[in-house]
Amino acid sequence: MKTTLKGIVHGRIIELSDSLGVPDGHQVDVTIETDRFSSPTSDEARAALLRSAGAWANEGPELDEYLEWCRQQRKLDRPEIEP
Repeated sequence: MKTTLKGIVHGRIIELSDSLGVPDGHQVDVTIETDRFSSPTSDEARAALLRSAGAWANEGPELDEYLEWCRQQRKLDRPEIEP
């Protein structure tokens, strides 16, 4: 039998959203797949920010020129906003 349920991890315990329908003491195999849309914990978010902070710090004026070119390109196809 293969069933997919959602759950929330609390340390070493996974709290499932629905009943398994399996008797207590029955041995099961568990495959973990994280929800790719779930929000990261504050520690995960901080670590990601620290990894990306300053990623372009050593780039030269070419990067500024490229970013400005991108901004100008986006404006070309933008319709005028009417009040």
